[in-house]
Amino acid sequence: MTISEKVAYLKGLAEGLDLDTTKSKEGKLISVMIGIMEELAMSVEDLEENALNLGEEIDVLSDDLADVEEAVFDEDEDYDDDWFEVECPSCGGDIVVDEDALSEGEVECPECGTRYAMELTEDDDEESDGDEETEE
Repeated sequence: MTISEKVAYLKGLAEGLDLDTTKSKEGKLISVMIGIMEELAMSVEDLEENALNLGEEIDVLSDDLADVEEAVFDEDEDYDDDWFEVECPSCGGDIVVDEDALSEGEVECPECGTRYAMELTEDDDEESDGDEETEE
């Protein structure tokens, strides 16, 4: 039984008592109290409906956020997070060096097509090793 149904039941009981709501102080009081209860019951029902609607909207937003998180933070993507760019000594274009390029041992400039040999070393000074290789 909803709050509105309970208030309607209470209103019916009060009407069944044949209280004089125009002259009797008690009748006026009960009548005003039931009127206030009806307004409160309608407000509560509106709040409950709004809460349900907001809950549904939050679920939709949560699903959308999960999709965005999966697209942004998914570790199973086809690309690697370990990559860097170097400038091509021939044309100045950007060359992307990733794990695939390192495992192949060479990289090709997408601008001019020049191929460069690469070697993965354990040294901390990998940039100077790379410069020596491109100068050969």
